[in-house]
Amino acid sequence: MSETSPPIPATVAGADPAAIPPVHPGGVGGVGGDPGALPIAASGLSGAAAEVGETLRRIREAVGTRIVGQDEVIEEVLVAFLARGHVLLEGVPGTAKTLLVRTLADALGARFGRIQFTPDLMPSDVTGVSVLRGAAREFEFRAGPVFTDLLLADEINRAPAKTQAALLEAMQERQVTTDAVARPLGALFTVFATQNPVEYEGTYPLPEAQLDRFLLKVRVAYPSKAAELELLDRYAAGFDADRLSTRPVAPVLDAAGCERLRGAVDAVRVAPEVRAYVADIVRATREDTALTLGGSPRASVALFRAARGAALVAGRDFVTPDDVKDYALPVLRHRVIVAPELEVEGRTADDVILSVLTRVRAPQ
Repeated sequence: MSETSPPIPATVAGADPAAIPPVHPGGVGGVGGDPGALPIAASGLSGAAAEVGETLRRIREAVGTRIVGQDEVIEEVLVAFLARGHVLLEGVPGTAKTLLVRTLADALGARFGRIQFTPDLMPSDVTGVSVLRGAAREFEFRAGPVFTDLLLADEINRAPAKTQAALLEAMQERQVTTDAVARPLGALFTVFATQNPVEYEGTYPLPEAQLDRFLLKVRVAYPSKAAELELLDRYAAGFDADRLSTRPVAPVLDAAGCERLRGAVDAVRVAPEVRAYVADIVRATREDTALTLGGSPRASVALFRAARGAALVAGRDFVTPDDVKDYALPVLRHRVIVAPELEVEGRTADDVILSVLTRVRAPQ
């Protein structure tokens, strides 16, 4: 089962394509009124980080018009998108995971696709299939739902391993190979996979190799009482998550603007001592006796990228040790394995990672 929105044009209504300047090395400059109007300053982000932060604030506000009480989750998925990473969303049913991804796609002016993973889902249901068409009896490729910008892989652990593996090439190489033909995916392609943390009957746990492809594992918790009351107030005022067309979210950016915003992450500076701090944290997980598996070099790169994205969201053009600390949990929790004897005692990956953070000295 799949659900795909209609294609989004390169520029949204009202935006002049000629007004979008070319990309130059460096960061994002001034923010105009049109979606995608994000000029790139060759000198870097130093004079424009605050304006970039303002654009990201507008995106968070747009998502917040539908999502209540999940500010931290909104920030984490936005950081992952900026860092060109995929996200594993873990939360019980009814915590607005699907609505979050759909609304983020609307705010970014990106295409949205959804696949409901089931035990009988086949790899071709994800990637697409070639069908025999026409009088010439030639094969024609019918693209699957993976050909989109933001893809929601709902309950990914419901499908067998061969179907889960169909996403591996797409996530890592950003292409799909069918009938010996490599078909590239869009520049904005990002997977947001969900799984239920309390129901494992009839599921297929993701292998470590696939878990490692997700930049972040984000925990979606229940909202606070105040947030839940606000949610009910919105429904009393006419909001309905099943009728989103009645209250559309205006896009803050378009596809070109998203790419330029992602390019700004590459201009965020990371001092040598902060890079050393990233490596020290990940290497400490390999030496911790509470873990049977620590973070790989890919985990170091992921933490580096996430910290850069976090700095940009905060309106800065440099990474601080706090950016690294803040994203150590979502970057590492799915990449480490707790020793069985400690797991029996109730210790979790988050507990061990927090213990590592207290031992590793942060740069001053």
